[in-house]
Amino acid sequence: MPTLSERYRKPADLPQRIPVFPLPRAILLPRATLPLNIFEPRYLEMIEDVMAGARVLGMVQPEGPEQEGFVPQDAPLRRIGCAGRVTAYEELEDGRFAVTLTGVSRFTVTGEETAGKPYRVCTVDYGRFSSDLEAGAGEDDVDRETLLKALKAYLSARNLKADWSAVSRSSSEMLVNSLSLASPYGMEEKQALLEAETLKARAEMLVALSEMELAAVGAGGSGTLQ
Repeated sequence: MPTLSERYRKPADLPQRIPVFPLPRAILLPRATLPLNIFEPRYLEMIEDVMAGARVLGMVQPEGPEQEGFVPQDAPLRRIGCAGRVTAYEELEDGRFAVTLTGVSRFTVTGEETAGKPYRVCTVDYGRFSSDLEAGAGEDDVDRETLLKALKAYLSARNLKADWSAVSRSSSEMLVNSLSLASPYGMEEKQALLEAETLKARAEMLVALSEMELAAVGAGGSGTLQ
C-alpha cells in the first residue's frame, strides 16, 4: 500500500475537480489528520461518492461571519482550502459515517461546478502549494524550542496537560500542523494558519496567537478561545 507521499508526488497526481466540505473553524493541513462525524444527508451522499472515487475531499471554510451549525448551500467559499484523502472510514449503526481525513495539499478554488449533486464540487489548482507534497518541507526552519515553550505556558495557564512523550516523538511538521488543526481559534485565525506560506510562518503565528491569548487572560479578559 503506497504512502500518501508516494501516491501524490506532484500536483497532477491529485484530482482537479473535487467535492468540498464547507465547515467553519475546520481546516486541514498536509499530513495532519481531521476526524469528521458525517450525518447530514447531503454529506452522507458526498462521502459515499468520495469512497467510490478517488477518496479525495476538500475542506474549505465558508466566507462571511461565523455561524454555528448549518452552512447554506450557496454560502460563499474561501479561496484557499486543503485536499485530503479518506484514510479511515466507518459506517455507524445509526447511519452516520465516522471518517478520518489526512491532509495532502492546499489548493486555490478556481471555480464551482453544478454537478447535479446535493453537495458542492469545485475545480481547484494545487500549483501554488506544490511544496505541500514534500513531507517535512521547512522543518529545519521551525524554532521548535520557542513553539514548545509557548505551548507549555498556554497549557499551564489553562490547567491542561499534554502527552509530552508523544510531543517529543512528533516531527516539527506534524506538531505545527496538528496544533493548527486543534487550536480553538475563530475562523479568521484558522484561515491565517492555513494560508501561512511556510511551516516556519505557521509556527510563528501559533506562538503569537498563544501569547496574545495569555496576555488577554492575564489582563483580566476571557481571551478569544471558545
